[in-house]
Amino acid sequence: MGHPLYRPRRMRHDAFSRRLMREHTLTTDDLIWPVFVHELDGRAPVGSMPGVDRMSIDELLREAEQALELGVPVIDLFPVIDPSRKSLDAAEAWNEDGLAQRAVRALKQRFPELGVMTDVALDPYTTHGQDGIIDERGYVLNDITVEALVKQSVSHAQAGVDIVSPSDMMDGRIGAIRRALDAAGHINCRIMAYSAKYASAFYGPFRDAVGSSGNLGKADKKTYQMDPANSDEAMREIALDLEEGADMVMVKPGMPYLDIVRRVKQEFGVPTFAYHVSGEYAMLKAAALNGWL
Repeated sequence: MGHPLYRPRRMRHDAFSRRLMREHTLTTDDLIWPVFVHELDGRAPVGSMPGVDRMSIDELLREAEQALELGVPVIDLFPVIDPSRKSLDAAEAWNEDGLAQRAVRALKQRFPELGVMTDVALDPYTTHGQDGIIDERGYVLNDITVEALVKQSVSHAQAGVDIVSPSDMMDGRIGAIRRALDAAGHINCRIMAYSAKYASAFYGPFRDAVGSSGNLGKADKKTYQMDPANSDEAMREIALDLEEGADMVMVKPGMPYLDIVRRVKQEFGVPTFAYHVSGEYAMLKAAALNGWL
């Protein structure tokens, strides 16, 4: 039996040739760092995410300095709201002196070169833990929720945020936010749309981190987050968000939906992000701590 002229293993022989032929690389330029900010002093560990803390704004500034040193381009803020400030209409979400707004101002004042992104959704601010304003049956009302998300987005832009990331999955919210940002003069405030956000049990530790799990109780978010069985629907959602002015799109969760990430890049060729979410992190971390990985 003759040997083949081309042996694929030849290029795998040394580290230098493996590097030369590597098709995809991951660097800090590709990363966004999610951080949880609270009103308390200092830090508090998130029990369901070992190694992750909620932190005060002064601690956040220390993390931001580290992010710059590591070359991470963007920090993504998630506020932990005091229960006394939660309400049915989520009005704290657009308070100009709210926790998220103060954190944005502090970051941009100290580190203007660091990109700052904020989550745009109402679940940290509602007494029921849903991402929107509900009717008497508990159903999330789309259009009145969009009005609230617009006010939240504009307040974040006025605080100086670089990117708003609507994670609510309401219909039409990207266009409404884009129009409002432009009308207020924030034409360079970018939008990263959570365009294909699937209903998932992987969000559990995150809800613990922002303090919304107790408010949500046994309710779910299946009337607005996507059905995991659907991929064609994700393409329609993404097409709509792009038409409405999204600068970037996101698929969430990350690893279980890599097929969706691939379809998005093939069909649209736009900046596409995947959120490696809290449950995915906790699962891998737990396996590592147990010595399984």
